[in-house]
Amino acid sequence: MRNIKAYFVLFSVLPLLILSSCRDETGTGSDTGILHLSITDAPIDQYDVTGVFITVTDVQIHKDGESWTALDGFQGPVTYNLLELTHGVSALMGSTELTAGTYTQIRFMLDAPANMGQGQHTNPGCYLEFADGSTASLFVPSGGQTGYKAIGSFTVPINGEVHVTADFDVRKSVVVAGNSGKFILKPTIRLVADDQAGKITGSVTNLEAGYGAVIYAYEAGTYQEAEALDPEPELVRFPRAISSDRVHEEGHYMIPFLAPGSYDLVVALTIDGEFVAVAGILPGVVVESNETTTAGIDIDML
Repeated sequence: MRNIKAYFVLFSVLPLLILSSCRDETGTGSDTGILHLSITDAPIDQYDVTGVFITVTDVQIHKDGESWTALDGFQGPVTYNLLELTHGVSALMGSTELTAGTYTQIRFMLDAPANMGQGQHTNPGCYLEFADGSTASLFVPSGGQTGYKAIGSFTVPINGEVHVTADFDVRKSVVVAGNSGKFILKPTIRLVADDQAGKITGSVTNLEAGYGAVIYAYEAGTYQEAEALDPEPELVRFPRAISSDRVHEEGHYMIPFLAPGSYDLVVALTIDGEFVAVAGILPGVVVESNETTTAGIDIDML
């Protein structure tokens, strides 16, 4: 009887050992998933800038306790005009198989001069284009050596897929270097898992003739009046805004790729693209996953 029990245990466990061994040897077990990475942008405040071009040479993903992993599906260098990737438009950068789990860092290696030196570079990898057709180099300190890290986290599911969008907030990223007239790119990159993201859209009414407006989305309760003051050199106005959008001629705006939560919408008035004043705040706009929140803004009611 004792031998029968021993054989029963042996033959019950043996198949599990064989399956485990096969998985370990082939490396094709169920502990991996697929990351699909896309890129998007929030509009820039400077109305005379018609193009913001960046050249990405490599994309790398990091998980705590592991080394950096290349985004296999990305074949650089690739040049993107970030201003073509606004209002919910994105471009797929590539896909790769990763160990399942939570990831907190993605870094982007950029093809751009780190040292401003003298004059303009004739073939910059990152540059601005203006309404008059002229261009200006974007200098990227350490962008080609150490890269720029994105802020946020996402989870790669076992035997599943996750779609993540990297939001290059070019409004915060492009700054003038002191009084030199040269431009520096200091990327502010936010990661959003697409299946968790929602958006805010709506119409703005009673905006006086001659005025424009920009809507800035803040996490509820985080806006401070001092953010509307003239910024220090190499800084921007409204620095803590999560994202933003200009109000279009038809009076509409849309702020996509927002994580679920409550947001305050700060309404800034402009003339010819230049900031004039804060018209007011629409508080407590709730965003839910995969949902569109409609928030109409009446300037007279702010």
